[in-house]
Amino acid sequence: MRKFKIALALALACATPALAEKTLIESPDAPKAIGPYSQAIQSGKLVFVSGSLPFDSAGKIDYSKQDVSAQTRRVIDNIALELKAANLTLDDVVSATVYVTDVDDFPAVNTVYAGYFHPPYPARAFVQVAKLLRGAKVEISVIAAKK
Repeated sequence: MRKFKIALALALACATPALAEKTLIESPDAPKAIGPYSQAIQSGKLVFVSGSLPFDSAGKIDYSKQDVSAQTRRVIDNIALELKAANLTLDDVVSATVYVTDVDDFPAVNTVYAGYFHPPYPARAFVQVAKLLRGAKVEISVIAAKK
């Protein structure tokens, strides 16, 4: 029985993946975090990019560009900058979560999104929320995988 317990413990230990370290990813060209969070974190071969808003590099939203298409372009451009800091591109994105304040913006966001991402497209969720920070209309977070 004792040998069985030792063998079982050894098998479980080998089957449990090692905890991956977290590495901070920051792009000096992307907007700085506006709270206690990181632009992106690498853990193992995955890079988790925090929700990106349509901020310029100074952390401001140009309210003259309230069009959701322009905001979506800015958001994806910011994500591309953060991925570049991890030596990745938008082609490495495996999952995206899109938050919008108006689900009727689905076609406009899709049109812009399709111009940046190519088949096979990342897995994606599209979620309407009541409000986003600083009056933004769209926020996107992604997960990318290193090859």
